[in-house]
Amino acid sequence: MNITQHPDLLERLAASYALGTLRGGARRRFETLARESATVRAAALVWHSRWAGLTELQPAVDPASAVWTRIDNLVQADKAAAAMRAARTAESAAAAPVGWWRNLLVWRGAAAAGAIATLAAVVVGVQVNGGLRATTGAQIAALQQQLQTTPQIQYVAVLADDKAAASMLVTYDPKHNQLVLQRVGGFQEGADKSLQLWALPPAGGPRSLGVLGHDKLLKLAAQEGDVKEVPTLAISLEPLGGVPGATGPTGPVLFKGALIRKAT
Repeated sequence: MNITQHPDLLERLAASYALGTLRGGARRRFETLARESATVRAAALVWHSRWAGLTELQPAVDPASAVWTRIDNLVQADKAAAAMRAARTAESAAAAPVGWWRNLLVWRGAAAAGAIATLAAVVVGVQVNGGLRATTGAQIAALQQQLQTTPQIQYVAVLADDKAAASMLVTYDPKHNQLVLQRVGGFQEGADKSLQLWALPPAGGPRSLGVLGHDKLLKLAAQEGDVKEVPTLAISLEPLGGVPGATGPTGPVLFKGALIRKAT
């Protein structure tokens, strides 16, 4: 089945992949499809940027002191169990045949202490996991609420260099008339240079869509007519502040990629 022809399924798989809940064979199959299809890669990158952006909106929360206490209890229980194993090993090595009765008592005591330590670790682990489940549930509920206000995405492009290494994820939000660009590669222009985004229409010369700042996440105002029926976007390296749009790129074109309109 070609999942690019089933946008709802593609969205669910891409969201699960970016969140990390898509596992095993399903995850490997999705990665294979992503290597073969720019549409699948773009969907995965879009959801990766969504999840990353949502986590940045979450306020920092310091764990309760009880959490640290439980973690310390787990660590101490592990240490106690390790100490008991070491004691049993030492007693076994030093034991003499005439001391079999004393050895039996030591072994029984060590086994009882080990069982107590294991039981304590299990109880504390259950308490910690319960707290983590409650915290995770609250976070998921908050993320679901925030997703309802997530900007719409109608156009997607992954701009890559001449070695096919992705460097920029571009999305267009018609609701807010906004192009959103996220740097996904390690390229950083010099302080005396600027990156400039261009639309490459099927007819006519390149049209400037704006000059990019140095931030990792960038937003440019744009109307849908600026990107509608534009097959390709490109980014060139220009002097600081960019060049007039009518002149077209004057510096090297670093990144280029197809602009894909998402199925509705």
